[in-house]
Amino acid sequence: MGEVADMYTQDGTVDMKGNPAVKKGTGNWRACPYILANECCERLAYYGMSTNLVNYMKTRLGQGNSVAANNVTNWSGTCYITPLIGAFLADAYMGRYWTIASFMIIYIIGLALLTMASSVKGMVPSCDGSGTCHPTESQTAAVFVALYLIALGTGGIKPCVSSFGADQFDENDEREQKSKSSFFNWFYFSINIGALVASTVLVYVQTHVGWGWGFGIPAVVMAIAVVSFFIGTPLYRHQRPGGSPITRIAQVLVASALKWSVAVPADKAQLHETLDKESGIEGSRKLEHTDQFGCLDKAAVVTAEDRTAASPWRLCTVTQVEELKSVVRLLPIWATGIVFATVYGQMSTMFVLQGNTLDQRMGPRFSIPSATLSMVDTISVIIWVPIYDRVIVPAVRSVTGRPRGFTQLQRMGIGLVISIFSMVAAGVLDIVRLRAVARHGLYDDKDTVPISIFWQIPQYFIIGCAEVFTFVGQLEFFYDQAPDAMRSLCSALSLTTVALGNYLSTVLVTIVTRITTRHGRLGWIPDNLNLGHLDYFFWLLAVLSLLNFLVYLLIAKWYKYKKTAEYPDAKGGRNQEH
Repeated sequence: MGEVADMYTQDGTVDMKGNPAVKKGTGNWRACPYILANECCERLAYYGMSTNLVNYMKTRLGQGNSVAANNVTNWSGTCYITPLIGAFLADAYMGRYWTIASFMIIYIIGLALLTMASSVKGMVPSCDGSGTCHPTESQTAAVFVALYLIALGTGGIKPCVSSFGADQFDENDEREQKSKSSFFNWFYFSINIGALVASTVLVYVQTHVGWGWGFGIPAVVMAIAVVSFFIGTPLYRHQRPGGSPITRIAQVLVASALKWSVAVPADKAQLHETLDKESGIEGSRKLEHTDQFGCLDKAAVVTAEDRTAASPWRLCTVTQVEELKSVVRLLPIWATGIVFATVYGQMSTMFVLQGNTLDQRMGPRFSIPSATLSMVDTISVIIWVPIYDRVIVPAVRSVTGRPRGFTQLQRMGIGLVISIFSMVAAGVLDIVRLRAVARHGLYDDKDTVPISIFWQIPQYFIIGCAEVFTFVGQLEFFYDQAPDAMRSLCSALSLTTVALGNYLSTVLVTIVTRITTRHGRLGWIPDNLNLGHLDYFFWLLAVLSLLNFLVYLLIAKWYKYKKTAEYPDAKGGRNQEH
C-alpha cells in the first residue's frame, strides 16, 4: 500500500487527463525547463516592448513628455491589475495551464497588431522632413488596442506561471519541497535574463534599426514562449480549480454574520468539517483550525437549524473558514511590501534624475544614458540568485536545519533591511554631489557635476541584492501560504505591491514638493537638482523603510504559518518555520 502511495503525488495534483499525478513521469525539475523558458521569453517580449515605449509614443505618435509618460504609466499599471482577472479565472474555473495557454494567444495577437502598427504601410504614421509624425486617430487607436490586448494577455500569464511551476513539486515530499524553494530563485533569474536582453539588444534595435524590427522580435520571441510551454504539456502536474474563491469568502462572512450571537464551542473538533480525507473544495486539502480571528469560526458552528436544512450561506467547513483566515493573515505582510516597492521604483525615477546631473562619459566618444544604469540591478540579480541558491542556503541550512535555510519571513525581512542601505548609498552620493556643486559653482541646470555616473552602481547593485531576498521571498511565501485553491489569486495580490509602490512614490513626491516649496522656496526636488536637496528625499525613504521593517518584525512575530490537516508538522508548518 505504501509503494502505491509513493507512486503518486500527495498534494492533490493530477495529470492532463485528471488522474492522480505519477511522481516518476511528471513534474519536478523535468517539467521546469519549459516553464522557465516560457517565462524568460515572455519577460523578454514584455520588457523589449515596454522599456522604450515612451520614446515610441513621443516619436511616432507625436505625444508630449507628460502625455506619453502618463499613457505608459496607465498601461503599466493596468498590466499589474489584470493579473487579478487571470488569477480568478485560473483558481475558480480554468486551472493555471488553460489560463496561461488562452491568455498567451491574446498576448501574441496584441504583439502582432503592435508590430503591424509600426511596420505595415497605411498603419504607420506619416512623418515630415523634420521627423515630426502625424498619426491619424485610427493609427493611434490601433496602437492602444494592441497595448491593452497585451495588458490583458499578461494578466493571465503573470500570476499563473510561477504558481504553475511550483505546482510541479509535491510539497509533501521533502526532497521535492526543497527543490520548490530553489525553483522560485531560478524563476526570478529567468525573468532578469529576459529583462537584460530586452534592455540592451532590443532597445538598440528599436533605436538604430527601426520600430518594426524592435516590436517584431518580441512577437517572435513570444511565439517561441508558446511553443516551449506546449512542448512540456505531457510532463505537467495540475492543481484542479476549486470554484469561485470570492463566493467561498462571501459565504464565510455571511454565515459568521448570521450567527453573530452563537457561541463557538470550546472543543473545536465540534466545528463543521467534511468526514472525507479531502476537503469539500475541489483541489484543496483540509486545513487545521487556528485560534486567530475566532469570530469567523461562528460560520462553522452547527446549529439546530443547520441539522435540518444546511445551506452553504449559513454553514461552512473549517477549511473554508481557514481559507479566509489565511488570506487575512497575508494582508499585513502584503502591505509591508508596498514600501519596499516604493524604494525599488526609485530606479526609474530619482536615480535617473540624479544620474542626469552626473558625468555620463565613458571614454572620449561615448556617453551612457542614465536610465541604462538600471542594467546594474538586473546584473546584480543574475549574480545573487546562484550565490543565494548554491552558497547561502546550504550554509544557513547547516546551521538552522531548515530545508530552505532561512524561513520565508526571515528571507523577506533581510531584503527589507538591505533595501535601506540602497537609500543610504543614494543619499551619501547626493551629499557628495551637492558639495561638488558648491565647490565648483555649478548652479546652472545644464552644468554637469564632475562625478562619474558609475558611482551610482552601488545603489543599483544593493537593490538587486534586496530583490533576491524580498521579491523572490514574496513569490514563494504567497504561493506557499495561500490556500490550495487560491494560489494564483494570492500571487496576483503580491504583484499589486509594485503598482501600489509606484503610487506611494507619486504621493510622497507630491507631498514633499507641496511642503518644501512653501513661502517661495525651491524645495527638495526642483527642476534644477543642483539647487535642491534630493538627498533629503532619499533619507526620508530610508527612515520610512526602517519604520516599515520594525512594523514587519511585529507582524512576522504575530504571523502563523498555514498547516494542512493531513500533515500538521509539514515543512512550512509554524513549528518548522518560526
